[in-house]
Amino acid sequence: MIEDTLARIEAAIKTIEAADTKKKAELLRLLRALKKEIGGVDAAHAEGAGSIAGFAGTAAYEATRRATSPKLTRMALEALSASVEGFEASHPGLVRVVNELCRELSSLGI
Repeated sequence: MIEDTLARIEAAIKTIEAADTKKKAELLRLLRALKKEIGGVDAAHAEGAGSIAGFAGTAAYEATRRATSPKLTRMALEALSASVEGFEASHPGLVRVVNELCRELSSLGI
């Protein structure tokens, strides 16, 4: 499930038309880092990691729709942020990557 979600996020990022190539490359770099961090999550935390991946996918989808909704995008980013809170102590690298990904999306006006 996580792999499917990450693949959808990658596909969504690749369809971004408004982003310049540097921003797009940075988002793809962060996605690779996210994959690595999620890969390091043990089985006991896999469900939480799946939640993070799912909300990241939703945020990417909302951000890359042709007719974006600022309200839906904001809600998706808030849900992503909330899903990460429990991982802060045990998985600081994962939290760092998700925060960077959110900042990059925000810098695109998403």
